[in-house]
Amino acid sequence: MIEDKYVILAHGNGGRLMRELINEVFAKILANPELDVGLDAAPINLDSDNDVFIATDGFTVQPLEFPGGDIGSLAVHGTVNDLAVAGATPQYLSLNAIIEEGFEIRRLTHIVQNLAAAANAAGVRVVAGDTKVVPKGHGGGLYLVTTGIGQRRRNLKLGMQHIREGDSILISGPIGDHGIAVLLAREEFDIEGEVRSDCASVLELTALALKFDGLRFMRDPTRGGLATVAHEIAMDTGFEVRMHENNIPVRDTVAMVCEMLGYDPFYLACEGRVVAVVASNQADGLLARWQNTIGGADSAIIGSTKHGDGRVVLETEIGGERFLEELEDDPLPRIC
Repeated sequence: MIEDKYVILAHGNGGRLMRELINEVFAKILANPELDVGLDAAPINLDSDNDVFIATDGFTVQPLEFPGGDIGSLAVHGTVNDLAVAGATPQYLSLNAIIEEGFEIRRLTHIVQNLAAAANAAGVRVVAGDTKVVPKGHGGGLYLVTTGIGQRRRNLKLGMQHIREGDSILISGPIGDHGIAVLLAREEFDIEGEVRSDCASVLELTALALKFDGLRFMRDPTRGGLATVAHEIAMDTGFEVRMHENNIPVRDTVAMVCEMLGYDPFYLACEGRVVAVVASNQADGLLARWQNTIGGADSAIIGSTKHGDGRVVLETEIGGERFLEELEDDPLPRIC
């Protein structure tokens, strides 16, 4: 039974206190019978008839809790979504927790509870993990690293190499929500606004998209945002990516904060959106499917691929054109 209120260095020394922390917080909350904390490696069952995919990511968001989520739910959704946009069904996760000495155990418990809820909702199981404690002042409270394994049906043709000239580009919802929600939660600016992160699983959206044989490519626009995904498409295919500003959903509050502080929503991270490229004759069908879901209610067709020179062009609200340059600096560090 954990009696300490705060994490101390001894919680990472491999002894009794570490065992209690793992058993009473992680194993108890995750409540997965396949999670054997006494093993250094966990067996998993995979169907050899499918392709196996693996994704891994680290999470250092600051603050750890923000409107719409926290580092626990973000860690699950981030890795689950990476697998989902690759066309895979996530099955297993590993979880590494790097905890700063002095971190409140009650707060850690709350974050792990949110992580477990997100994993259960996504249908994934945490089957392995590791815990480390670093000295006070040597970390940001809590860092999480998750690795996910999933399966994708064999011979699925999905990737940038399948994009064709004239294909349509869709986004599943407003951009910039996560970036601005985290920014406002930091309370560094005297700005108030009701913006919630879009932190969520995109599995329902990707499953619907996979029903269309004209689906070419999917990506979740996390770090670097929509503009970075557009540049990846343009550079990899050589096509011009042309988007229409009037069609790209941005919440009024997000646009207002960006204008006040000099941020560009096109470069801000999303954590529950999908960018999809689909054959133009199937774009309306996919849009209708997405708009009939909670996560895709505000989805839109935002552009297309054109013959060109690998640039990203934004047709502005006033009828002009703006070249979206490739991201150079980090507009908002520690956002995920």
